[in-house]
Amino acid sequence: MITPDIPLLDISLWREGSRSDQERLAARMDEALRQSGFLMIENHGVPAALRHQIRAEARRFFALPRERKAKYATQVAGRGWIPQGGEANAFYGEVADPDRADMKESLTIGRDFSTGDEDTDRNWFTPNVWPRECPELENLCERFTAQVRDLYYDLLRMSAAALGLAEDFFAGHARRAPHTFNINRYPSLTATGPAKEGQFRVAPHTDWGILTILDRQPGYGGLQIQTREGMWADAPYIPDAFTVNVADLLSRWTGERWRSTRHRVLPPPRQAPDEELISLIVFLEAEVDTVIRPVAGNTELEPVIAGEWLRAREAAATVG
Repeated sequence: MITPDIPLLDISLWREGSRSDQERLAARMDEALRQSGFLMIENHGVPAALRHQIRAEARRFFALPRERKAKYATQVAGRGWIPQGGEANAFYGEVADPDRADMKESLTIGRDFSTGDEDTDRNWFTPNVWPRECPELENLCERFTAQVRDLYYDLLRMSAAALGLAEDFFAGHARRAPHTFNINRYPSLTATGPAKEGQFRVAPHTDWGILTILDRQPGYGGLQIQTREGMWADAPYIPDAFTVNVADLLSRWTGERWRSTRHRVLPPPRQAPDEELISLIVFLEAEVDTVIRPVAGNTELEPVIAGEWLRAREAAATVG
């Protein structure tokens, strides 16, 4: 099996290191994002205890009876609970097949922010829906996403350095941007029964926006990445490191120099029928009116507007 190039980068060298440290780190970022589209980041400063607390509170919510959770139900791009069967990630350009919906449930949380523009705020910064049964969750999630956004801005500045652009080139289009924080529960085989043919915990897909920052748990039914040769490879796991990947809009912004790589989460495994995993995933975006025009690579790609692109992808992933 071909192993994709997914290096472990120490973000503290960007934050506190010398100019040569920063240049070396940015060059390694560029190399990996051209090859695999993925990185791992250590020393990010987001406490393990905070992530543990979020998982504990989320498990309390996911353990509620379905009828209790149903009052928080929403669809893809909404705020609240997306039940198992509500999202299918492999059907961009065609109608989502409900029989092959992703084998997960999610709590989906947006950025608590106001741009001051009524239309933008109504469409992109809708209020979050916090389960009353888990009163600690709101504060925990707000703390977590604030720290992840700080990491995002550092990664955007490092991205600009890697491409020889002005430091604020990407970050200047992100400060008023939305994000989506998904807490994904991947139930066990005991809970779901066997997957149908072509069904996954999350089906093969690319992410839609700029960067995704993932805190994952290891398991048999875990994350895989598609190599350039079309093979599937297990993503590396390093305790306390975040997995970071390029999404569609950043790939387009770089003229596809950087890969928005297909990835998937395997179905519940027979080897571990009681395995249940919870992932913390922050999908980070550009400001929705940003015109994404290639600055490297294939500069002949047509420009797209960030918000229009995201809405098209959301619609394609919605079941029903």
